[in-house]
Amino acid sequence: MLKNDPGNEVKLKIYALFKQATQGSCNTPKPGMLDFVNKVKWDAWKSLGAVSQEEARQMYCDLIGSLVEKEGGSSAQVASQPAAGGTAFNTLLLTRGDNITTITLNRPSKKNAITDEMYNEIIAALEEAAKDESALTVFTGAGDYYCSGNDLTNFTKVPEDGVEAMAKRGGVLLRKYVKAYIDFPKPLVAMVNGPAVGIPVTVLGLFDLVYATERATFQTPFSRLGQSPEGCSSFTFPKLMGATKASEMLLFNRKLTAVQACDLGLVTEVFPDSSFRAEVWTRLKAYAQLPPQSLALSKQLLRSVEKDRLHAVNDAEVELLVERWTSDECFNAVMSFFQAKAKL
Repeated sequence: MLKNDPGNEVKLKIYALFKQATQGSCNTPKPGMLDFVNKVKWDAWKSLGAVSQEEARQMYCDLIGSLVEKEGGSSAQVASQPAAGGTAFNTLLLTRGDNITTITLNRPSKKNAITDEMYNEIIAALEEAAKDESALTVFTGAGDYYCSGNDLTNFTKVPEDGVEAMAKRGGVLLRKYVKAYIDFPKPLVAMVNGPAVGIPVTVLGLFDLVYATERATFQTPFSRLGQSPEGCSSFTFPKLMGATKASEMLLFNRKLTAVQACDLGLVTEVFPDSSFRAEVWTRLKAYAQLPPQSLALSKQLLRSVEKDRLHAVNDAEVELLVERWTSDECFNAVMSFFQAKAKL
């Protein structure tokens, strides 16, 4: 898979993560002092301690994805394998373990930018996770980014039936996408492992917990692109952070650090980058041992108070966005964005 030798240290890490992901914690006798090669491999595996198989699988995919990306490869090379009895996806990695279903956005070479295909796959993954036996569902991103938002090349492929028809289809897909979060019956957790831009930020108001690494950032640059809020953020953001702070983000494109997002209530807790996955997974594994029906029914009770309101907000946001997508203002703003990128 890799064209270049990544070095012994990285190869040992790959070996250790693979063993932990497939067999669990190191349970073999320590090799003799003179068996240098196997002793080094044993030490690497042993150093992972009690890291769960689920977490090791995620770390393995992140590591391989970052190595492929450095070589100029595609995230498609880090093939998504289906969870047991589940569906294989092209843009996601769906895994299960420790009573947790994890949905990983898996386009690291594109900063996990969302295509139409990924929108449909996320909807399908949420539908699958809603029916499985896990207690929690977790979202995270492969590589250095959580998600860079919409893949703006979506806006450059005008079909034969024109922009208006494309916008209407986009509206149908977006409404269905946000609805999948509103209706999701189990606790939903975001592990924001890096920068997040646009719709992966706006839907965070529909999650039950949002944990972030200290290097994560949060931005919703809608007006810069001639667009308007989505993901029910026009309702959830003012509710979480107050009207004026929400306006700074949704109207004036303010980027928040992880700590600022936490202070405003968008993020539950911030962790050091070096221990982010280990600390969060320790906590989530404990949460996942709670009675699953109690968790699901309690979440549904909390959501029922404003569920109809959220659906109405989703409808109104999508209606406005469809109008925005067909406007000259939006088209010119997106083209200016591409021109600015081309000059970099």
